[in-house]
Amino acid sequence: MIYTVTFNPSLDYIVSVDDFMLGRVNRTRTEIIYPGGKGINVSMVLKNLGHDSHALGFMAGFTGQEIVRLLDEWGVRSDFIRVEQGISRINVKLRSNEESEINGQGPAIAEEHIRQLYQQLDRLEDGDVLVLAGSIPDVMPDDIYMDIMKHLSSKKLHIIVDATRDLLVNVLPYHPFLIKPNNHELGEVFGVELEDKEEVFTYAAKLQERGARNVLVSMAGDGAVLLTEDGQRFESMPPKGKVVNSVGAGDSMVAGFLAGYMEEHDYAKAFYMGLCAGSASAFSEELATRDEVLALMHSIGK
Repeated sequence: MIYTVTFNPSLDYIVSVDDFMLGRVNRTRTEIIYPGGKGINVSMVLKNLGHDSHALGFMAGFTGQEIVRLLDEWGVRSDFIRVEQGISRINVKLRSNEESEINGQGPAIAEEHIRQLYQQLDRLEDGDVLVLAGSIPDVMPDDIYMDIMKHLSSKKLHIIVDATRDLLVNVLPYHPFLIKPNNHELGEVFGVELEDKEEVFTYAAKLQERGARNVLVSMAGDGAVLLTEDGQRFESMPPKGKVVNSVGAGDSMVAGFLAGYMEEHDYAKAFYMGLCAGSASAFSEELATRDEVLALMHSIGK
């Protein structure tokens, strides 16, 4: 079974406004409400690609109830821990001449809630997949990802981590199956600015030296690279298309990679399916579907 963890899920209110102007009444052209958060996005795209998962995390208030309802409507099973204080956040994504975001804070997660999460994670079995994705609320310990991996180190799990800076670096000694920084985040780890794919491979290898098994690096319009635990190197420009939505593209890449790997246990299939899933979400107002991903794979000869 695949499990995803989202510590601070949200309702994403995505609006399009023609020529947005500050200080004026602006009318929306389109409106979409999605359950959001990186782990949730992974679960939703996995479902679109034909793979079930189990979404874990925390929820609170009427917004938390709506997140659960929408996931159920999507066909994604969830088991969120209910938090008494506060509400699950609402994130506003404004699309106009530029993209802007206003992200909420989220509820007050206590130590008891974290203990409940560990009790859920204790049920994972050898062979299961766990996706730890996104930032964590300020009220939680900043080494939570590392603590989870340490806690589960006796189990034979495939753990995927999509996080930044210390959240990412701290898990490396516990040998995550996959990490997925973007090229800017990879550069931040080492205090450098990466100019080309060869430099990205060089620093991806340094993350492997620290313990990562597979390193997938997204590079927006420059595509992606993958360095595998058995020494394979993959690189590709993205499929051609018009970017209309940046929300969830990186999460879609993780979901596509995971779906491809689960289907054939082949890193080439996983890499190109991840690349095309990220692109399909970027080219659409909504998250990638399997038909869209396969069409893009066909367009690049994969």
